Amino acid sequence: MTLRHLVLFLHLASVIVWVGGMAFAYLCLRPAATALPPSQRLPLWVGVFERFFPMVWVAVVLLPVTGIGRLVEVGFGHAPRAWHLMMLTGLVMIAVFLSIWFGPWRRLRAAVAREEWAAGAVALNQIRQRVGFNIVLGAVTVAIATLGLGV
Repeated sequence: MTLRHLVLFLHLASVIVWVGGMAFAYLCLRPAATALPPSQRLPLWVGVFERFFPMVWVAVVLLPVTGIGRLVEVGFGHAPRAWHLMMLTGLVMIAVFLSIWFGPWRRLRAAVAREEWAAGAVALNQIRQRVGFNIVLGAVTVAIATLGLGV
């Protein structure tokens, strides 16, 4: 194993955990959780995010570090255009995550702590919309990575 293999593994593992976690939450957990009343559904989501978001933070650090590491290795000017597009879409995804972290996530936790279910539902809906956007952007990024290397 070389350092290049380790970097690629960390990069791909970060993508799998982040995008796969969002897809599971959005496509599987969210529909199942809608059967619960807000007093159960919203604390469930807080518990899920409290476990998932630390993994996203690791991905938010590892993805740019490993991506830039590969770009530096081959030279920014010699890297395929797809790599530059992946960097752009990845940075947008990170910005969306930061907007969740510093916005509706904080409001959701506070609302659940105060048992203000209506305010919590508003915050959760904002998270849902941003996660939905990030799932699409993550899928586009994976398509760029796998289909666009000749771009």
